[in-house]
Amino acid sequence: MGSRGTFLRVGLLVVVGTALLIAVVMFLAGSRLREGKRYETYYSESVQGLEVGAPVKYRGVTVGRVSEIGLTSATYFRNTDVRNADYRLVFVRFVIDQTRVGRLPDTQSAIESGLRVKLASQGLTGLSYLELDFVNPVTYPPLKLQWAPVGEYIPSMPSTLTQVQDAVQSFLAKIDRVRIDQIAADLDGLIVDLRGDLRDGDGHRALTALAALLATVEQQVQGADLPALAAALRGTAETARDLLGGPQARATLANASLATDRLAQAAAQLPGLITSLQDTARRAGNGTADIQAALTPILRDMQAAVANLRDASETLRRYPAATLLGGPPPRPELAH
Repeated sequence: MGSRGTFLRVGLLVVVGTALLIAVVMFLAGSRLREGKRYETYYSESVQGLEVGAPVKYRGVTVGRVSEIGLTSATYFRNTDVRNADYRLVFVRFVIDQTRVGRLPDTQSAIESGLRVKLASQGLTGLSYLELDFVNPVTYPPLKLQWAPVGEYIPSMPSTLTQVQDAVQSFLAKIDRVRIDQIAADLDGLIVDLRGDLRDGDGHRALTALAALLATVEQQVQGADLPALAAALRGTAETARDLLGGPQARATLANASLATDRLAQAAAQLPGLITSLQDTARRAGNGTADIQAALTPILRDMQAAVANLRDASETLRRYPAATLLGGPPPRPELAH
């Protein structure tokens, strides 16, 4: 009886100690959860693995803890006629330690910039946590709440697993809409047509012509003396190499280089020569203009002298005596 009473007292002591330890842990955890600024978000997916006290991280850095998890139907739609899908949401409340974050911008401004919270998994343990990050705000718009949340509202976004599941389901739905039987029938018909074309159609004729062409090419290759042709080409290449490497070729190349240099020098002197020719032509044109201006009066005087000489010759021819003796010319008879 004495040993049984001792075991009973030891068992009660262990139970009471364990209860006290649990109470102390819960008290300390509750005090930590009450510190910081309170926020709230909502999920339409399962939050399996997320527990009260789970960390809230921003890009891997723990900045807060989850304080409460529940259903919106039991909290915000208790005495309300529910006519939409909001009552099926799960709310998650969490606190953020301001000392771990520093100065925060206005929550509304952060939401407009793309601040969202999503459910993330901690490896293979099955436990989850909340992760804050900035994403495209157009892709994940915030909810239009019909109630006043307890803490400041931060919109949520689907977890990576949910996005993958949605993509797979969408892909499978598209596959279900594809008419596999029709595609198989079309492929079968295409194979039949292709087989017939290869047997006695255009494809068969093309393959026959290709085989004949290959046979002709093979005959030409077999008939050609390829070793002799290769030897001739090799000899030609060696002759060309010897010719180009000989002294005569070097002298020719040297003369060509010298001629090229002289041509370059002459080409360099051409602009000056062309300028001199232009100046000479300009001066010749000016001299011609001056000579023409000087000869014009002389030619005019010579023309007058020639005219006078012509008149004198005509007078001498008609009246030689008058010209020699100096008498007046006879008067012309007047008609009565």
